[in-house]
Amino acid sequence: MSLHDLAGKPAPKSILVNLNDLEKNYYERQPDLSDSTQLVAFGTSGHRGTSLNGSFTESHLLAIAQAICDYRSKQGYTGPLHLGKDTHFLSDPAQKTVLEVFAANQVDVLFQADNGFTPTPVISWAILQYNSGSHNESLADGVIITPSHNPPADGGIKYNGPNGGPADTDVTGWIQDRANHYLRTKLNGVKRVLYEKSVSMPHIKAVDFSRDYINDLDKIIDMKAISDGKIRIGVDPLGGAGVGYWEPIAGRYNLDITVVNKWVDPTFSFMTVDHDGKIRMDCSSPYAMRGLVALKDRFDIAFANDPDTDRHGIVVPSVGLMNPNHYLSVAIQYLFTHRPDWSKDIGVGKTLVSSGMIDRVSGDLGLKLVEVPVGFKWFVDGLYNGKIGFGGEESAGASFLRKNGQVWSTDKDGIILNLLSAEILAKSQHDPGQIYQEMEGRFGKSFYTRIDQETTPEQKFAFKKLTPEKVIAERLAGGTIVAKLTHAPGNGASIGGLKVVSTDGWFAARPSGTENIYKIYAESFQNEKHLENILTEAKKIINETLQ
Repeated sequence: MSLHDLAGKPAPKSILVNLNDLEKNYYERQPDLSDSTQLVAFGTSGHRGTSLNGSFTESHLLAIAQAICDYRSKQGYTGPLHLGKDTHFLSDPAQKTVLEVFAANQVDVLFQADNGFTPTPVISWAILQYNSGSHNESLADGVIITPSHNPPADGGIKYNGPNGGPADTDVTGWIQDRANHYLRTKLNGVKRVLYEKSVSMPHIKAVDFSRDYINDLDKIIDMKAISDGKIRIGVDPLGGAGVGYWEPIAGRYNLDITVVNKWVDPTFSFMTVDHDGKIRMDCSSPYAMRGLVALKDRFDIAFANDPDTDRHGIVVPSVGLMNPNHYLSVAIQYLFTHRPDWSKDIGVGKTLVSSGMIDRVSGDLGLKLVEVPVGFKWFVDGLYNGKIGFGGEESAGASFLRKNGQVWSTDKDGIILNLLSAEILAKSQHDPGQIYQEMEGRFGKSFYTRIDQETTPEQKFAFKKLTPEKVIAERLAGGTIVAKLTHAPGNGASIGGLKVVSTDGWFAARPSGTENIYKIYAESFQNEKHLENILTEAKKIINETLQ
């Protein structure tokens, strides 16, 4: 991966997004329906785009909101829709747009008071709380306005069902098709009222989502241990939706938390630039996180989140910013040895592109490993039913069960993963980086990477027809191939690509949904040279297999 000259440096004014252009295009630009990139497309995390190229406009949000109303009506959901937004500039007009449609359709809505921000995990938690009570069988669901860690010009919207988690593809596919129908018919059938009228309607209610969530945190994290341990904690919300949560958490649980950056700026001008020269609020990127990493010796532990607070970034004195795979491995080992009330039968959920270190840790503890395709939606049922204790993905997103083994959230929760790192330090007297170094001594050192490889539309389509039998290779970088997978072993679902596993490493390849590239994930438990050999042979195997 080649680094941009600005990587890790403060964002210059020349690359900041023009907010006036964003707003003007959001309200005035009409999507070109002959261009597939300007249609509604729900990927693994909802519909994303930007008003600057016509992929995220008022028309999109009107169509999507009406489609969600139609879906709720079809399913008979009559409980309140929990609505949250993050701090991206387009999130505010998008929330106003969907409120106009929800109000006109007589949907009961709960949204954050004072035009505030709400983390994704808080919406998931709130949905589950409502549906666990007695509400005459009325089911609640949710919508979160966020493009996650994407650049400041982007917008996004995703739908979470009554189980609190990201909707499955059958649901998002229905909503997507319905929304595109509305776009093609010039929004015929879309109901809306003026925003000023919508927020005055009795079924549209402004509430405070934060208080009850914060008060419940001691049911999942040992907050007393963190307080008693006098752990000095630094937090950088990266200008995201969690910015108003950390000081109330500190006050409620008597924690020593310093919020090092309280700035909310929709241009995200305070960021250091990511590897490719873009501003990206990715709390797992050493370039985007350079500011907090520079403060690592001021605190016993520090952490950050992305704008919708569903991802975590852990900074420790021993190693600086932890690789997400490394922290997932530490979190799993800790949780399954420090949660005595968890059932002995629950499993560990991991995406198939996450580190094999998780496999080794799980095997050492005698735990069932549930390996699923990319996308947090695959963990929803397991977390909801208490069948998996932890679900995590290599992109720094995870959640886990309450201390009593019951569901907490069924979406990624960066707040609890951050607080868990402080609990680990308080209880073990070792930071997670030190613990991972000890794990490497036991299980071997991991060398992991992900690269993008150019391809053709024809090859991208060929990925859909892959079968294990098409892989004729028997060895990978000198090791015997022990598995050839086009479906995830944990649930049998298609992985949309290929994974090949050898005795000392593996690779996986998946095509991009928007670009003519495929992503190769690879890991070696030998050395960097072996990892390079895996990548070289992976490209050869993929090319042969796609012929």
